Amino acid sequence: MIFRNDLLLRVARGEEVPRTPVWLMRQAGRVLPEYRAVREKAGSFIHLVKTPELAAEVTVQPVDIFGVDAAIIFSDILVIPEAMGLPYEMAEATGPRFPAVVRTQRDVELLRVADGSELKYVTDAIALVKKVLNGRVPLIGFAGAPFTLLAYMVEGKGSKTFSVAKQFLYTNPTAAHALLEKITASTLNYLSAQVEAGADIVQIFDSWAGILGPDMYREFSLRYLTVLCREIKRRFKIPVILFPKDAHFVRSEITETGCDVMSMDWTMDIAETRAMTGDRITLQGNADPCLLYASEERIVEGVVEMLRAYGPHRHIANLGHGLYPDIEKSKVKLFVDAVKDFRFQGRTG
Repeated sequence: MIFRNDLLLRVARGEEVPRTPVWLMRQAGRVLPEYRAVREKAGSFIHLVKTPELAAEVTVQPVDIFGVDAAIIFSDILVIPEAMGLPYEMAEATGPRFPAVVRTQRDVELLRVADGSELKYVTDAIALVKKVLNGRVPLIGFAGAPFTLLAYMVEGKGSKTFSVAKQFLYTNPTAAHALLEKITASTLNYLSAQVEAGADIVQIFDSWAGILGPDMYREFSLRYLTVLCREIKRRFKIPVILFPKDAHFVRSEITETGCDVMSMDWTMDIAETRAMTGDRITLQGNADPCLLYASEERIVEGVVEMLRAYGPHRHIANLGHGLYPDIEKSKVKLFVDAVKDFRFQGRTG
């Protein structure tokens, strides 16, 4: 497909571009009154996710309203556990919850490997979004990292420590690896289906990477991320973004997974990370979402500081995590516009 704006894809591939591209995690969400209206019409978050027409509508909203350089399909990382036979619930105040959990080898054996057909509502939404965008900007597909999904499936809910999930890794590593293998196979099928439906680039969210130490992360996460990245690249040759939140220790090793982009949280030092990764990978991020609570002047200053720290090459502007729901819509637009308005002297592309 020929895009009117392909900045994101070009930077992900390491090409020179005239300005830094920008999109935001959770850009299609509660910060937008337009999203909240669709969410109310849907009746529940899960119904919104599973209704392609509504999911497509909220996916495109940030492109129309904020002018971001990419759309990201509206969905949830927990659709994979559900497709494997472990349904989830979503409460507005407390977040996700699994009525049943995985704690034994037998529990793992009862789960199936999802082939992607169970998630047709996501691929149907992708097809609808591609028609509406009509080449304006690329569409990002996504999935949760195998370890992050394991954490929810074993713990049964969100947690600050995920101590139950970590106990599972220490006390039953054979079952843990069996579960991770099933999740990885399911996720590969799912991401493949997204690309076949029209996703131009994919991001893998390892939201709970930081709760593991280096050795545990290498054993229970990085090896499966490497399988996903290399196989997606082999099958489709599209860019892959990894987001290992809070996992400072893994930054140099991420370059060996086969991914094209590493997304950074706001606690990662930009210069240090660039030194660790060199020119081998594009970096994404990493403004603190709380910057958007600041004055308009401070937001613009923060954007300029971030862009200068990364420099003119191999950077996708984003936040270090998702938008918070009480951030003002106008502040989000200001952030996006500030990135788009900035130019490095002598930049070409």
